[in-house]
Amino acid sequence: MTPADLAARLSIPSGPLFFPVTAFGPDGAVDLDAYRAHVRRGVEAGAAAVFACCGTGEFHALTPEEFEACVRAAVEESGGRVPVLAGAGYGTALAVRYARLAAAAGADGLLAMPPYLVVAGQEGLLRHYREIAAATALPVIVYQRDNAVFTPDTVVELARTEGVIGLKDGLGDLDLMQRVVSAVRTQAPGDFLYFNGLPTAEQTQLAYRAVGVPLYSSAVFCFAPEIALAFHRALETGDRATADRLLDGFYRPFVELRAQGRGYAVALVKAGVRLRGLDVGEVRPPLHEPGEDHVKQLAQLIERGHALLEESAK
Repeated sequence: MTPADLAARLSIPSGPLFFPVTAFGPDGAVDLDAYRAHVRRGVEAGAAAVFACCGTGEFHALTPEEFEACVRAAVEESGGRVPVLAGAGYGTALAVRYARLAAAAGADGLLAMPPYLVVAGQEGLLRHYREIAAATALPVIVYQRDNAVFTPDTVVELARTEGVIGLKDGLGDLDLMQRVVSAVRTQAPGDFLYFNGLPTAEQTQLAYRAVGVPLYSSAVFCFAPEIALAFHRALETGDRATADRLLDGFYRPFVELRAQGRGYAVALVKAGVRLRGLDVGEVRPPLHEPGEDHVKQLAQLIERGHALLEESAK
């Protein structure tokens, strides 16, 4: 899939962008059967794309061999119905290695994660992502968050880089994002894509859409695809009443629950997948499992979310 092909597939998504969790068995090893089932269910539920082994998929906790096996499994389960993108990160040399493993596994593109640990200047960040983009023919989406924060001028240079097709924002600075969108629009016009990559991106997506960021990742889709799909449809059709109902009754309480523990952006999502009947195991250290009371609250929230859907259907 060429950069133009992938950009076209992602630019008008038919559903949420799916970031599957990575399944682990009781012994802690990757459980590929459960992972395949998780990916397959997401694609069949209406995901527009699969982002394998990214943040929600515990990229940080996977060996290169596990990473390649999971990406290959995601590609096979997707069966060409939707694009599959894979994470790539750490230092430049390792990020290039992961990019090549993803290409060998059949991925359609890459989500380039922030580099490991160091806080680099703009020149070094630009060189890092250009080397990732040059390593394979896979289109690259650059992930802005934590220690990888870009000036508008740097994003313009990324947009001019062959193979880089978009920016995913996990920072949440809307003033910066508006300046980025404006700078790219005027200095590097084209089909550059923007994604809201904040945890529980639905909570902020109305604001992101207003500054020209129409795409977003959905961790909720992992465990409550019906709710995520309903919210996505509400945004696409301008059904503000449904969007507000879900924001007030489900997403805001979920975000408040997520804030109760560090790492819950992954651990709580994984608990949600288990609550819906698929045993994907626990998170790997250094993440930890949510407390029993928090899991009970999550179960109640999922029930409330489905009740809201029923109210909307009346």
